[in-house]
Amino acid sequence: MNRLWIVTLLLLAAPALWLFSPAEATLPDLRYDLSRKIIADDPHGDGRIAEVLGDLTTARRVAVLIPGVDTTRSNFDTGLGGVIQRAPAWQARRLRDEILARDPGAPVAVIAWLGYDPPEGVRREALREDRAAAGAVALRAFVDVLLRDHPERRITLIGHSYGSIVAAMAAPALPPQVTDIVAIGSPGLGVPNRAALHTEARVWAGSAPDDWTRRLPPVRLLGVGHNRTPADPAFGALRLPCDDVTGHDGYFRPGTSSLTAMAAIALTGSPTTDDPALDPSR
Repeated sequence: MNRLWIVTLLLLAAPALWLFSPAEATLPDLRYDLSRKIIADDPHGDGRIAEVLGDLTTARRVAVLIPGVDTTRSNFDTGLGGVIQRAPAWQARRLRDEILARDPGAPVAVIAWLGYDPPEGVRREALREDRAAAGAVALRAFVDVLLRDHPERRITLIGHSYGSIVAAMAAPALPPQVTDIVAIGSPGLGVPNRAALHTEARVWAGSAPDDWTRRLPPVRLLGVGHNRTPADPAFGALRLPCDDVTGHDGYFRPGTSSLTAMAAIALTGSPTTDDPALDPSR
């Protein structure tokens, strides 16, 4: 057999050799979860992703969770460092569970929204608001999408940590259908008081007794720092109960007063309520 025939046979056999390559047998099984609804997914860079729990075609109220520093597409489900309480997907499920426990037929959807690129770690970027400003533009556009076919819908924004700054920077340009803005574990909203947010929405704020954001200096100088934390009574926000919350990531833990209150806010969708969980004096 001459060399030409050998080369020809090898070329003909190459596809078959590739199809039955031992490397293919090492691929892990694909894992499917048909119960999930990923409504946006961008793998570029740190990635962006949004997941909805509930039926957006019938939801009259929507709660949007906005995560903070170090959240990426890769830890959206698992949480930074494998700490599940830090995972936006887990947080959204806990809020949805609490809502359904209070009202099983509630026409409420919960969305974990990582539609912006948060800062990485406690670096200079995290002390500035550039990323939040870009996130605010994206958040306003997302709110417009939510209202496009359902202008009667009422929306609650829940910003955790740096995510609260995103919500705050979006606030002045948000439509009146955004009835509530909740800031939990917030390092500050970039403004000295609630009036400076220029929004008609109710503004709620809460911080765990041992949340590290409580120790941040209430300053903003040359674009660095986020001013007074909204959990400070002097800020003027309505008080979100958090006395039984532990740490910076415990606000969605089942059984906490913060989770109960956020579920009540998401269910209410109105400037008035008789729910004792929302009593600002508590």
